Amino acid sequence: MSLNTWFSKGMTYTEYVENMQVNRLELEEIYQNVTFESSDVTYFTQLRDKNLQVITLTADWCGDAALCIPIMQRIAELISIELRFLIRDENLDLMDQYLTNGTARSIPIFIITNELGKELAVWGPRSPEVQKWVTEQRANLPAQDALDFQEKQKDMYATFKRRITTDPVIWQSVISDIRLRLENQLNN
Repeated sequence: MSLNTWFSKGMTYTEYVENMQVNRLELEEIYQNVTFESSDVTYFTQLRDKNLQVITLTADWCGDAALCIPIMQRIAELISIELRFLIRDENLDLMDQYLTNGTARSIPIFIITNELGKELAVWGPRSPEVQKWVTEQRANLPAQDALDFQEKQKDMYATFKRRITTDPVIWQSVISDIRLRLENQLNN
């Protein structure tokens, strides 16, 4: 199936948000509060003439998706392009073409194409700063067979959720990394 066919199969942002059962409040909180530095606005708006479109592999239970989707939606609004959303587990044929480290079905994955459906760039699932923080937090967890592992892991995920919903530094790390990927891949 071509990327344009996948794109046409996807939900709009409004449809995706309306169908969310998990993390909707977090996603909407970020969408309402994220701001962009003027240099980022300048960069993203100059992409308007590239006729881009974005296929997003996601699921509403994913904390990384709750963080990244509203930011990418705001970028799409700056560029005047449309995002389309496909639920990961319902679209494994596509997901398995975009595995993280060749093995993991990590989401969200944003596939940026031109109007002809040619892949131009791929971004996801996390900025390096968010990955570093998650890796550090996981390293502090007890062994998986420890009695308090599940409780500590649950606490870690709750802290992650609070941080991604409220920390503009995290939001800027996502904006900056998306911009860097686009600068590197769209200019080649």
